[in-house]
Amino acid sequence: MAHASEEDRQAIREAIRKICAGFPDSYWRDIDKAHEYPQAFVDALTASGYLGALIPETYGGAGLGITEASIILEEINRSPGNALACHAQMYTMGTLLKHGSEEQKRRYLPKVASGELRLQAFAVTEPNAGSETTKIETRAVRAGDKYIVNGQKIFISRVKQSDLMLLLARTTPYNELKDKTRGLSVFLLDLRDIKGKLDVKPLDMMINHHTNILFFENVEVPAENLVGEEGMGFRHIIDGWNAERILIASEAIGDGRWFVERAAKYASERVVFGKPIGANQGVQFPIARSFAHVEAADRMRFYAAEKFDRGEKCGAEANMAKLLASEAAWEAANACLDAHGGYGFAREYDVERKFRETRLYMTAPINNNLVLAYLGQNVLGMPRSY
Repeated sequence: MAHASEEDRQAIREAIRKICAGFPDSYWRDIDKAHEYPQAFVDALTASGYLGALIPETYGGAGLGITEASIILEEINRSPGNALACHAQMYTMGTLLKHGSEEQKRRYLPKVASGELRLQAFAVTEPNAGSETTKIETRAVRAGDKYIVNGQKIFISRVKQSDLMLLLARTTPYNELKDKTRGLSVFLLDLRDIKGKLDVKPLDMMINHHTNILFFENVEVPAENLVGEEGMGFRHIIDGWNAERILIASEAIGDGRWFVERAAKYASERVVFGKPIGANQGVQFPIARSFAHVEAADRMRFYAAEKFDRGEKCGAEANMAKLLASEAAWEAANACLDAHGGYGFAREYDVERKFRETRLYMTAPINNNLVLAYLGQNVLGMPRSY
């Protein structure tokens, strides 16, 4: 992994800002209203090479660290854009890079890096399991040189926009396990050539996230597409979770900065009762307070990312970054909406769209209450609540 200097990181920021400048407010507003996938933006990001930031140079990627990847996603969200459209391609790399075979990495990663293949779907969550991943029920049964998959997944995004999907499925029945974290396995499913039946049903969601329910009926996965060791899939995907927390935090920070900047600008220009509304402390102080909280969350994001890039344990820091950034972004969103008043609810100001989008980060990919439980029990040593 290449170590980027501060100058390099600033160059990355400027490059992403230049790409995003080609996709103004109106582009994202129209995409959101039509519930479309931002194809042109994702294509531009792919062509720039920045979507392959975490793929090693050996496989055609940029070979950058989580720190640099987080800057990329932050800048997308600091623009009118939203990195949810493509961010999973970054954090799924953790599982594939660490546990995939050399043959798998050579077969797929160069094509993912070039944009020839798209890996942006990650199928874990199920209707009866939610955040309790060890309770998933979708089965993958070995049959000769393949596995047969049956079951259901929910809240799985970008399936119709991806060529490949990482799938977590049960290979050993739950009641046969002593260690309940075992018995799950990760597979790389090629969505271009499904054998069996995979039914993809879109969900009508609050945000334009292309989220689906999946029904697997005798879907075949070649045994060679097992990622890592059978039965160790839960451990394998955990390697991607800290990366995901850090990257989600960076997107929330990008949103927070967008809200603060828009709010400060509008409050400075909007005149009511003969003076700019930002001169009123009731308007000014909430914006200033949210700015301070976004900046503080930003420091925790970098602390977590740098520990991750050094190969150090960073579970606590990654979770705290996600918690603080998502809450700061939501605080900034409310300050921005309040400053805009009725105009904040009008689509043309983009506040309501970003408001809806940033609310997700407090709930997904993990609810902040579970982050608090992690910190309370695993960091502070208090009794387990579950």
